[in-house]
Amino acid sequence: MDRKTPLLEVKNVNKVYSLGKVTVTALKKIDLQIFEQDYISIMGPSGSGKTTLLDVISTLLRPTQGDVLIEGKSTQAMGDEELAKIRGKTIGFVFQTFNLIPTLTALENVSLPLWFQDIPIQEREKIAQEKLLQVGLSDRMHHKPNELSGGQRQRVAIARALAVNPKVIVADEPTGNLDSSSGDQILKLFDSLNQEEHKTVIMVTHERSVAEHAQKIIYIKDGLIDRIEQHR
Repeated sequence: MDRKTPLLEVKNVNKVYSLGKVTVTALKKIDLQIFEQDYISIMGPSGSGKTTLLDVISTLLRPTQGDVLIEGKSTQAMGDEELAKIRGKTIGFVFQTFNLIPTLTALENVSLPLWFQDIPIQEREKIAQEKLLQVGLSDRMHHKPNELSGGQRQRVAIARALAVNPKVIVADEPTGNLDSSSGDQILKLFDSLNQEEHKTVIMVTHERSVAEHAQKIIYIKDGLIDRIEQHR
């Protein structure tokens, strides 16, 4: 894709939650363009709207007003099934709590998104093995999550995100439940995915040292983009 065309674009987005008789505006008039191979961190105080923004960017959450475009295509009028298909091929998700299925092995967890795409079992296993090798877990592929450390579980989650060969990796506090050593390993992996695999990375974090791995830091305050800092 041409760098002039955003990979993801948020246009004049508002997000309002209704809590009984009370309405809470989580995002206000957000405009944002994200291009291929961008590495972006989103920071802000608790309740600022940073996770809501991440969920809207990645189309997990529909905006109350405005539009989100994927590769120039509006998602506003898409049905849930069509949107899920496009999202499943474009975006890989990494969560703070790993979201692994405890009864499945690492290999089976990484294979799961490929099952939803009707990929044959032999091909699924081959891809999953390759991705676990890529994140340094070829010797742990038959272990279940409770047999892995926190850092290893997060690497399984990253391998699962990579299984569908997405253009974008979206990560919500990916080092939040890890010790500093494991967190550093995960950040080095994200750096490599961005610089060597040319993946676009969008990451929410509350830690400045984590955010500084990105090229650009977006600060959110009271549902608004407060400022954007070009880091490198």
